[in-house]
Amino acid sequence: MLMNVSDFDYTLPESFIAQEPLEPRDSSKLMVLNRQTGAIKHHIFRDIVDMIQANDVLVMNNTRVIPARLHAIKQETGGKAEILLLRQLNDTDWRVLVGGRRITENTVLVFEGSDITVTVIEVLEASERIVRFSQPVNDLLLDLGEMPLPPYIHTRLEDDERYQTVYSQHKGSAAAPTAGLHFTPDVLLQLRAKGVNLAYCTLHIGLDTFQPVKVNSVTDHKIHSEHAVLDATNAKVINEAKLAGGRIIAVGTTSARTLETGAILSAGGDPAKPHESEDRCPWRPVIAFERDTNLFIYPSYKWRVVDAMITNFHLPKSTLLMMMASFAGRETMLNAYEIAKAENYRFFSFGDAMFIR
Repeated sequence: MLMNVSDFDYTLPESFIAQEPLEPRDSSKLMVLNRQTGAIKHHIFRDIVDMIQANDVLVMNNTRVIPARLHAIKQETGGKAEILLLRQLNDTDWRVLVGGRRITENTVLVFEGSDITVTVIEVLEASERIVRFSQPVNDLLLDLGEMPLPPYIHTRLEDDERYQTVYSQHKGSAAAPTAGLHFTPDVLLQLRAKGVNLAYCTLHIGLDTFQPVKVNSVTDHKIHSEHAVLDATNAKVINEAKLAGGRIIAVGTTSARTLETGAILSAGGDPAKPHESEDRCPWRPVIAFERDTNLFIYPSYKWRVVDAMITNFHLPKSTLLMMMASFAGRETMLNAYEIAKAENYRFFSFGDAMFIR
């Protein structure tokens, strides 16, 4: 199947981009989309409790965003620089995005009011770099860094915890798994009381959230790897719920990506080549794993485990919109986005939600 990135484009006036989260979290709009018929209904997010049944399993990404945006200056010239931490490689080395002029190999950056330095040790593609801090900075990021809100959000966040899910646990993301931002403790308690299974995975969100797709053909895009973990306890919950007739409901694209990676691995497949698989099984169990995944899901992908998905409204021509088009159909998704605009839904990270079932 030949697909152009332009096939996943749509027009979005800037006024639709949510600049701050609603209070309370579960008061966002919820579009419910039947992916078989294309039928759409409109709800409030807290109504999700009525739509998820006992024996279903809700799979959530419990990654936690770190204060990953650091403002620095070049030691030699005093020129301004910005560092966006993407992934920790060891105690002192990080893969990062840098902003600023002529930040090349051996460039040394410093931070105002701190004796910590950071040196560029390798120049990668575009603005990616490998850098080395003069000491471990994990415990110092609250002082050095700030919350890395997406570039389309221009309003300062009053409470950084609003860019964390209420179930966030494992530090390591450069962005929040935003579909999970709508959940409140009360909604989760109601779901659990109803007999819904709650399961967790961890995928630390990195580079691809910030990088635009620059090629014309979808299949020419090289997606970057992100570190994912699904432990044995949660894999068992997911598999047993499925065997009992429950649905596997992914909260967000990152949970979906982790689940599908686990299913591909269980069949002995390669997540880097999911579209080449001859696996015809309508469902695959997931296995526990901890590894990088570079699974790229776009139309023609055979979904192996996810039955339904909770997600936000994604950027035009993004890999996330391509994933949604694979799950529900390209025309169905683009039509739903047009209806969302007509109904004044809020888009992107702090926007409203969609339940695709």
